[in-house]
Amino acid sequence: MLDHYQVQLTRMLEAEQYGEAKELLRFLLHCQGEDARHYEEWDSLLTWLDMAFPEDGIGEAGTGFTIAKQEKEEDEATFREQLLNPPDQDEAYVNQVVYIMQNHPMIDQQILALERAAYIQSADLDDSIKHWLLTEQVHPVVQFKALQCLRKRGAVGTLTLERLGETVELDLSETPLSMDDFPLQVNRIVERTEQVAEVDDPTLPHFARELWKESLQFLYGTTAYHWMLREDEDTVDYFAAALHLTLLLTVYGSANDDDIRDTYGITEGLRFRYEQACKALRQVALLQQIGEDGPES
Repeated sequence: MLDHYQVQLTRMLEAEQYGEAKELLRFLLHCQGEDARHYEEWDSLLTWLDMAFPEDGIGEAGTGFTIAKQEKEEDEATFREQLLNPPDQDEAYVNQVVYIMQNHPMIDQQILALERAAYIQSADLDDSIKHWLLTEQVHPVVQFKALQCLRKRGAVGTLTLERLGETVELDLSETPLSMDDFPLQVNRIVERTEQVAEVDDPTLPHFARELWKESLQFLYGTTAYHWMLREDEDTVDYFAAALHLTLLLTVYGSANDDDIRDTYGITEGLRFRYEQACKALRQVALLQQIGEDGPES
């Protein structure tokens, strides 16, 4: 997980997302078991960011700051789209994007190629992406990003894929493009975890949401994902508890399972479902580690 968060930190600094970078550094400083020099580097960087960008102006500029931040985000989104959608899209460009998408050894580069592919004007590209997903062993996150790419391109119909050892049938038009696109029940789970986690550490809700977002990219369409969609409070409780346990293990390296179950009201009747949810999230954590070492394809 360390390499994953180091990459995230680098991206935040490159994008001048200093507030988010400071949150991540505080999170990393809470983690245990890392080399002492890492903590020194993180602490020094956090100190510098606090001095250079004190609270990023939050609370001082008020509404003006909020408007300025929104305008900056809109400008960044426009600039990003211009980079992903160059005016000159000749055959060489298309072939390069497709090759990187399907063959690059780094998952980040595959995902970037898929983001570019969403803007390519080619009648054959949808079929090319579908064929690749159906015939190659593709990392679950890259699979999910490919499904998002197909939806952005307006693809419709169903696709039957192998995901986490299961055969799943997915409706392309229903692929979530953001957290808001996921069913209400899925978002209620992370909201429940955020409410509980904030009591112990105000920085935890941010990382609970990031962990949940990453987990959904792996689990989308699987049996575990369909469990989340059950419209009852018990489902929210046991998945939120499993997410909280996984979060604490990630941040602190340990967690008290009994305390977690008591906090979320996990009775003996829900114990099996809770443990199954924990197993699913542990599987995601393992695959995340594999993904940081290199894609499966």
